[in-house]
Amino acid sequence: MANDWTRAMVADRLDLAADVMRSLPPVRPQGYVSAWPEYTYSFADHVEQEPRMKRPLPSPRMITQADEALLWLRWLDKDIGQILWARANRKAWKGISWQHGISRATANRRFEYGLAVIVWRLNGKAVPRKRSMAFVIQRTV
Repeated sequence: MANDWTRAMVADRLDLAADVMRSLPPVRPQGYVSAWPEYTYSFADHVEQEPRMKRPLPSPRMITQADEALLWLRWLDKDIGQILWARANRKAWKGISWQHGISRATANRRFEYGLAVIVWRLNGKAVPRKRSMAFVIQRTV
């Protein structure tokens, strides 16, 4: 997939990574056990109840793609990476801007810049250091 990444594709992959991380089973301490006996349900317990569907675990390919997407965040400054990950986890702009002490417009600009930097790197280009954020963002359209 060389030279054809877009900001929308990167944002979708980060969203997928966040979804995969949410759907993985929780991490428990080694030797986790419960002292409670296993409860067995009778037929009467299930009468007139909606069946609960289990979400399928992510496929190995999805986990690999999520791992790759998480490694992309290392290319960014810490605060920009945190903004991208927060948006992938569907956090509101208000909470993100409060957490980082910036306006919503600045948070959005840094979000777009972070996506653009990842696109530049994935397409095999060097990100220009002496150019503005707006230049980097505009060149990825």
